[in-house]
Amino acid sequence: MKNTSLQKNSAVQLSIESLASDGAGVAHAGGMAVFVPFAAPGDVVDAKIVKVCKTHAFAIVQNVVTPGPGRIASECPVFGKCGGCALAHLTYEEELAQKQRFVADAMHRIGKLSCEVLPILPSPSAQGYRNKAQYPVGRNKEGSIVTGFYRPRSHDIVPVEKCLIQSETADKIAAVVREWMTEFSVMPYDYEKKRGTIRHIYVRVGEKSGESQLTLISATKKMPKLDVLVERLRAAAPSLTGILLNHNQRDDNVILGNRTDVLWGEPMLEDRLCGHTFLLSPEAFYQVNHAQAERLYACAVDYAGLTGEETVLDLYCGAGTITLALAEHAKTAIGVEIVPEAIENAKRNALRNGMENTEFFCADAGQAAQRLAKRGIDVLVVDPPRKGLDATARDAILKMQPPKVVYVSCDPATLARDVAELCGAGYTLEKAQAFDLFPRTFHVETVVLLSHKKADSYIHID
Repeated sequence: MKNTSLQKNSAVQLSIESLASDGAGVAHAGGMAVFVPFAAPGDVVDAKIVKVCKTHAFAIVQNVVTPGPGRIASECPVFGKCGGCALAHLTYEEELAQKQRFVADAMHRIGKLSCEVLPILPSPSAQGYRNKAQYPVGRNKEGSIVTGFYRPRSHDIVPVEKCLIQSETADKIAAVVREWMTEFSVMPYDYEKKRGTIRHIYVRVGEKSGESQLTLISATKKMPKLDVLVERLRAAAPSLTGILLNHNQRDDNVILGNRTDVLWGEPMLEDRLCGHTFLLSPEAFYQVNHAQAERLYACAVDYAGLTGEETVLDLYCGAGTITLALAEHAKTAIGVEIVPEAIENAKRNALRNGMENTEFFCADAGQAAQRLAKRGIDVLVVDPPRKGLDATARDAILKMQPPKVVYVSCDPATLARDVAELCGAGYTLEKAQAFDLFPRTFHVETVVLLSHKKADSYIHID
């Protein structure tokens, strides 16, 4: 039965005790937990209850009565409106402490695991660190074309002309596209009416190469004055090496369609990571925080403990970034990815870097693990999406039983779930290291090492 001591739209004063894993403040009132976005630990706030469920409620801050010790004034003019940075109202030291706790809490509470999480490694920069921007395009109430980011749980675009965590190049390119659309009446795509043209502006920049690439995502194949757009973009952003047009006529929220044409320049962006050169298609996965990604991958290689004699399997390999880092220290490194374009990138990248001890093939992670079970995998590296390992992949890992598993995670909850299951089937959690790859957001990366308990080490038969 629903708790009726809290009512929707009622005013309440709350003391914020901690943060939930999505960055919302946690308080208690009326015998239930109340989640409050953009609150800080130690805050006392006047709040309005906006939703009451059976066991918890949601509220919004009306006024900060007493700020917590880690609260600061956000530098972002759209903080609290845009769905991006949930923690921009905290000092960076407080943000790191909370992310450390997110990982430790998940491991202990969800996974029932006792391993200590090593102190989180901060990002070298908390601003301008993203090498990838995907701006939705729409219109404001006055009818002007805007780019920015969606409000949480909506297709309502919060206009943003300068994002503090994106590159200046990305913001500049978006401005040129907006002006071109306005001048030549190129309409943004309307998701409700299912008509219009431009859906997203997707910019990628190479941290080391200095190159940049624009992919314009369109619902239609034809639009006016593309030659003018190309000319203006090249003048405004000399770092551009490719301007691409991606066709997407889907009705869902998937950003990229299946066909990409080159309007000008090269189809691939070049960059260097961990000493290797990579060519990247728009579809290929590539960590958005370059400097911190190098430290993350170095940790994964260190945890693998390679001597040059091992066969290593890298599931969810993307464009082969981790695979090539592993191949430097292994006998053979095998990369698996379900995205065909990413596998083609990975194969080219291996050839480009002279890594002849690599193999890549396109398959679902679970199917690939089953197929490779007979190869004798010494070290398995997994870097899955936020949903973690699917059941097929976990089953295949347990069938393979590699002596070491290095798990690179972008979600502490699914990491804890998967590690607990592996530990329940013969693995031991050796160590866990948190990394901040996404400053000002609630996301946090973790690298863990699991080793397999060999039967003869813990079963003694007379």
